[in-house]
Amino acid sequence: MDRFEQVAVPAGPVAGVGGVTERMRALGSGWPPGDGVAVFNQVYLSVTEAVGGRLADGSFPDPEALSALDVRFAERYLSAVDAESGGGRPPDCWRPLFAYRRHPGVRPLQFALAGINAHIGHDLALAVVDTCRTLDCGPRDLEDEFERVGDLLVLLEEQIREDLMPGPDLLELADPLTHLAGTWSLERAREAAWSAARVLWRLRAVPSLAEEFRARMDAGVGLVGRFLLTPCR
Repeated sequence: MDRFEQVAVPAGPVAGVGGVTERMRALGSGWPPGDGVAVFNQVYLSVTEAVGGRLADGSFPDPEALSALDVRFAERYLSAVDAESGGGRPPDCWRPLFAYRRHPGVRPLQFALAGINAHIGHDLALAVVDTCRTLDCGPRDLEDEFERVGDLLVLLEEQIREDLMPGPDLLELADPLTHLAGTWSLERAREAAWSAARVLWRLRAVPSLAEEFRARMDAGVGLVGRFLLTPCR
């Protein structure tokens, strides 16, 4: 069986958005505060809690589709964590974050951006395909939900930069972190993820080609992740 078929639906799915947040809280409680994966986990937990709150107050027109996409998306990250902790091989996009998670020269903002890069750049497209399989629909049926989650991610990125970016008294214009933080764009990553999801959906009848496309995407996102984690001190 081709790897694309093997990874179409992650193993060990969690139950609903509430199950996702519970799993993230449990993971976070077991990692030291300075751990790079813990930094991203806390960021992601904040997003998931925000989504859960909006689902509860009826903000989304199609809560079933939004919840399915959110959970499938989170399962990709959780599966990568499970692979790493179990001695397996996580996707290439996640390996830099796991490898550098305790590096003293990498700053919290870099860990957060590297995790978001991996999750948006690789996992989001696959999560859209997973959700389409689950709901028996096509990507265009999920476009509204994709955009609504994306709007929350934009707010999240702004909060991340505000909370984790050093103050102006500590960060000079020429500081490498200024350069790194300014070279990655969430908006561009979202656009690429949507295009990739549509391509993967069209290629689902040709698993070998779909897997080749996924693997190239995975490797490219991993390369960007290594760049984002360049030690700055």
